[in-house]
Amino acid sequence: MDWGNIFGNAIGEIISPTTAAYALAAIGLGVHFGYTGLLNFGQAAFLLIGAYAFAIPTLAGAPIIVAVLSAIICSVIFAFILGIPTLRLRADYLAIVTIASAEVVRYVVTTTGLTDFTGAANGLSGFKGTFAAINPIPEGRYGFGPFMYNEYDWWVRIVGWTLVVLASVLVFLLMRSPWGRVVKGIREDEDAVRSLGKNVYSYKMQSLVIGGVMGSVAGIIFILPRAVQPANYTTGLTFFIWTIMLLGGAATIFGPIVGAMIFWVVLSLTQGILYGAIESGALGFMTTTQAGQVRFILVGVALMLLVIFRPQGIFGNKKELSFSV
Repeated sequence: MDWGNIFGNAIGEIISPTTAAYALAAIGLGVHFGYTGLLNFGQAAFLLIGAYAFAIPTLAGAPIIVAVLSAIICSVIFAFILGIPTLRLRADYLAIVTIASAEVVRYVVTTTGLTDFTGAANGLSGFKGTFAAINPIPEGRYGFGPFMYNEYDWWVRIVGWTLVVLASVLVFLLMRSPWGRVVKGIREDEDAVRSLGKNVYSYKMQSLVIGGVMGSVAGIIFILPRAVQPANYTTGLTFFIWTIMLLGGAATIFGPIVGAMIFWVVLSLTQGILYGAIESGALGFMTTTQAGQVRFILVGVALMLLVIFRPQGIFGNKKELSFSV
C-alpha cells in the first residue's frame, strides 16, 4: 500500500471545500439543536435549496451576487414553509416532519417535468464560471505536500473557510446576546420562557431561519468543486451532519469545525486503507463497493460509542446536554 498517498489524501481533507461545507452546515444545525433544541432532521433540504437556487440563476446568466441572494431568500422562504406548521410540534414529531420534508424537496427536483430547470436526476453543471471569474489568484499551482492545489481550488477553499469563520463568529456573538440567552432558555424549558412573556414560537422560527441560511450557504460551497447531483442530498447527508455536530459538541463554537475535520480525515483514511488492502490482496475477498459500505459501518459504530461514552462531544459538557436527557 502507498501509505504516503493514503495519509496525504486524508490530511488534505482538513481544508477541503467539502469539509468546510459540512462544518458550515453543522454550525447551522448547532443553532437549531444545540442552542434551541429543535430536532431538525431536514438540514439536507437547506443544502439542496442553496445549491439549486445558486446554480439555476447562474446558468441563466445572473451575476454571482444575485445567485447568492437567491439561495438565501429561498432558504428563508423554505424555513417559513417548514416552520409555520411544525414548530408547535413536539421534538419527535418535528423530527419526522423535517426528514419527510427533505425527501419531498429532493424528489421534486428529480421530477422529469422540471428537467429544463433542475436537470432532473442528472442534476446541473457548468455554473462555476462566474465564481471562477472573480478569483484574484493568478493561474498556477500553489502550496506544499498534500496541500498543493491550483488557483481555483485555493479560491474555493479560501471562500469556504472564510464563511465558516464568519458563521462561527456570528454564532459566538448571538449566543452571548439577549437573543441567545432566550433560545438557550427555550432549549432548557420553553414553558418557563413562555411564562416570562417571550414569544417562543417567534424565537424558534428565527433560529430555524438562521440555521437554514447557514445550511444553504454550505450548499453553495458544497457544489463549487462538483456538479449538483440530487443523489447527494439523501437522508445520509443529514445524518453525516448530525455525526459531525455530535462529534465536536452540540452547543459549542469550534465543535462543528473540528468535528468536520475529524470526520472527513477518518473517512478518507479508512477508505484509503481498505482500498489499499484490497489491491494488495490482504482483503481479496472484499470488493471496493463492499469496502465503501464497511467504512460507513465503522462510522456508525464510532457514533454509537460516542453517544454512549461521550455524548457531549469533544468540546461540549454534560450540562449543555441536560435538556435532551
